Amino acid sequence: MKIGLIAMSGIRAENPELMKLGLKLPGFLERALTLFAMPSLSLLTLAGMVPDDIEIVYREYREFPPDAPPECDLAAITSFTAQIEDAYRLADIYRARGTKVVMGGLHASKLPEETAPHADAVAVGEGELLWPRILNDFRHGRLSDRYERGPGDVYDFPHSPMPRYDLLDPEKYNRFPVQTSRGCPFKCEFCASSIMLTPRYTHKPVERVMAEIREIKSRWPRPFIEFADDNTFADARYGRKLVEALGNENVKWFAETDISVAQDDELLSLIAQSGCRQILVGLETPTARGLDGIELRSNWKYRKRDFYRTAIERIQSHGITLNGCFVLGLDGDTEEVFDLIPQFVEEMALYDVQVTVQTPFPGTPLYDRFLKAGRLIEPRNWRKCSLFDVNFHPAQMTAARLEMKFAELVGALYSPEAVTKRHRRFMKVYGPQFRQPKYEPCAV
Repeated sequence: MKIGLIAMSGIRAENPELMKLGLKLPGFLERALTLFAMPSLSLLTLAGMVPDDIEIVYREYREFPPDAPPECDLAAITSFTAQIEDAYRLADIYRARGTKVVMGGLHASKLPEETAPHADAVAVGEGELLWPRILNDFRHGRLSDRYERGPGDVYDFPHSPMPRYDLLDPEKYNRFPVQTSRGCPFKCEFCASSIMLTPRYTHKPVERVMAEIREIKSRWPRPFIEFADDNTFADARYGRKLVEALGNENVKWFAETDISVAQDDELLSLIAQSGCRQILVGLETPTARGLDGIELRSNWKYRKRDFYRTAIERIQSHGITLNGCFVLGLDGDTEEVFDLIPQFVEEMALYDVQVTVQTPFPGTPLYDRFLKAGRLIEPRNWRKCSLFDVNFHPAQMTAARLEMKFAELVGALYSPEAVTKRHRRFMKVYGPQFRQPKYEPCAV
């Protein structure tokens, strides 16, 4: 028996002008290309749960596959929302062959009724919890049309299987995902991440994380590790244990976290000493009005607004480059934000910056709110869930104006001159004793 594990991933913008601009300013899409060029950790983890007597073939497609998809008895397909239509087309090809198809991931979990016509089975929720049942039912010819977490079922994340990194082509990758935590203690309105799949915030034991890193190192001598977490250092105590262990592994790494990491100087020192090359922090906007109401549980980001500048200075003073992530089109922001962001980036000497358009992903509170208010332009145009396309009516400007100003901001932030100036300013402010990190582009 052979199982095909297939991920549809890639990066695109439906707005052709933005794509042209991105090609002229490769720095604009660099972070996104890096993210989408990584292997699918979810599928590699499921592969680690497949019995030895079953053959596995693993594939990733950046665009709809131009070649014949690999032959298999069961095709397990996952996809980002923007590529879900291509995933459906691929699933339809398999089913036309007579191959059974199971689909999962965030999009399928939130819209199982939409996914069902293209699949023999839909996995709703955390795949590790459902995958053994799916495999067993498929072996016995009794595949159900839907698999969901039962009452009281909680996946034991600390006992997650070793991902099958051996399925990867050694020549194709130079950045590898490792997950240390799942979920997030916060609830941002627009966030489409593992918080939508799991009811709790949980960690993987540090010893287990190190075992996965050593498995990667056994196959790639000098790997770059990307922690595939929603918020790696939300728990500072766990974070200290993690970076203390990383200090012994001689690896370079990247992580995403929140601004609270700057409250712990000891943790920042350990991060800097353990091989960190950059952390990405969701700053969202430099305005108080824009931050108000983003985090739904306690309005945490709004309450931390006066800490932003101090936090950035603390992080970067340790020699840790910070990639500040901003979201355009927030309800509280007027057009002044397009001038305020470049000013903020320069004043704070941010090493890197990432800008995206507020995106109402299906299943998020933002999507539900916009749908109810009639603010979605094309409610089911999933291809516009790209993080770069505008598919809603902003509160403080027109959609056309947001598109235009976003493109202008991209041009201002990502021209070669602007990137060089930003990096030089970081070195001037925080000292030449800190070596500039070097990033090699991932193969795509």
